[in-house]
Amino acid sequence: MTGTDREAFRLEGVTKRFGDFVALSDVSLRVDRGEMIGLIGPSGAGKTTLLRILAGMLQPSEGRTLVGGHMVAKLSRLELRAVRRATGFIHQSLDLVPELRVVSNVLAGRLGFGGLWEALRLLTWPRRDDLVEVHRCLERVALTEKMYERSSKLSGGQAQRVAIARVLFQDPTAILADEPVSAVDPARARDLLEILARINAETGKTIVVSLHAIDLARRHCGRLIGMREGRIFFDRKAEEVTDAELDRLYDLGGAVT
Repeated sequence: MTGTDREAFRLEGVTKRFGDFVALSDVSLRVDRGEMIGLIGPSGAGKTTLLRILAGMLQPSEGRTLVGGHMVAKLSRLELRAVRRATGFIHQSLDLVPELRVVSNVLAGRLGFGGLWEALRLLTWPRRDDLVEVHRCLERVALTEKMYERSSKLSGGQAQRVAIARVLFQDPTAILADEPVSAVDPARARDLLEILARINAETGKTIVVSLHAIDLARRHCGRLIGMREGRIFFDRKAEEVTDAELDRLYDLGGAVT
C-alpha cells in the first residue's frame, strides 16, 4: 500500500476566510485511514471549519484539499457526491427531526444516495433489509429498544446515539464529529466516546472528532491535534502531549509561539 493509498485526508497550506475573518491560516495535515484523531483547542480555534473542509462542505480560500488522494477541487459533481457519501458528519446540533421516529432518523442517513422517489421510498416504505440494517446500527450504540420511539422523547445522550447510528447506516469510510458530547453529562460523554472508539477499532473507519473534554481525547484518540487561532499548535501522539503544552494551548492571555 502506497502513502497515497493510506491517506484518508490531506490538507496542504489551507487558509479559509469569511470576509475579513481568517478561520484557518496555512494549515497542513495528513490523516491516514483507520486513525482516530482528536481535535482540541479553545472555542474559535478553527476546529469546526477544519472538519467542514475535510467533509467537502467548505472549500478553502487558499491551498488544497485531498480526499483519498484525490484533489477535491478537480472532482466532478458526481465524484464530489461520492466523496461526501463516504464521509459521515455528526453535527454538534445533531440535526435529528424530533417528530420522526428513531428508525426514520436513522434511515435519513442515506437520503442523499438516490433521487426524490428513492428518498420517499426509504422513509415511507423501507425494505426489510433496510430495517434489519437500522436495527444493527442501533445495536452498535445500544439503543435498539428505542427504534420506534419518537425522537422528541429521547434524552440528550440517546439523541447522540441516534446521530451515530444514522452515520453508521450511511456506511462511510470516515466519520467526522463536531463536539459530539458537548450536550451530555460526563458519564454519557465517556460512553459515547467509547462507542466511537469501538467503531474505530472494530470497523477500521477513520474518525476525527473535535472535543473540549481533554481527558476523553487523551484516553480514546491515538493522535491529538491542538488548534489555536486558526493554526495547528501541535500534532502528535496522544501520550506525547504534555500538561504544559495543554496549558499553553488554552492560555488565552498568552502569545502563541
